[in-house]
Amino acid sequence: MNSDSDLQIAGDILEVPHLLRTPREHPATVAEFVGLARSVAADRAQWEHLVEYDATTRWYHRLRTGPGYEVWLLSWVPGQGSGLHDHGRSSGVLTVLDGTLTERTEQGTRALGAGAQRVFAPGYVHEVVNDTLEPAISLHVYFPGLTEMPMHTACARRTGAEPVDAVTA
Repeated sequence: MNSDSDLQIAGDILEVPHLLRTPREHPATVAEFVGLARSVAADRAQWEHLVEYDATTRWYHRLRTGPGYEVWLLSWVPGQGSGLHDHGRSSGVLTVLDGTLTERTEQGTRALGAGAQRVFAPGYVHEVVNDTLEPAISLHVYFPGLTEMPMHTACARRTGAEPVDAVTA
């Protein structure tokens, strides 16, 4: 029987710094942006005190920026919606923090409750609406930062990839 431990065979990994991956200061992959959105969503003390509700228009606040991305906080009173739009060259992660929002696309309609996330690519056309009787709050991460939001009159042919569901537990 061999009594050598993994440490004796491979050596101490902490003694081999070139094998250690340097932690990234900012997200760079879709999974990391989803993780950023989940992390911000979980830290209510970071955003809850900032939320305002405006009966005349959707309220929004840029919460954070980083190299090539922005994080936005939005509130939606009953009946408010985004209108049919895309996000230009930006990809994004939409996370519902409180309440329920409805997403409408050419593919159909989906209710998004608190904790639900949608990930989308550039050119993805959708409309987000608060169809409920209670206010809602959402978090939006755009990469690169949002520079345009072209409005659409009808659900035109999509140029972006199908979005991916990422639901928090």
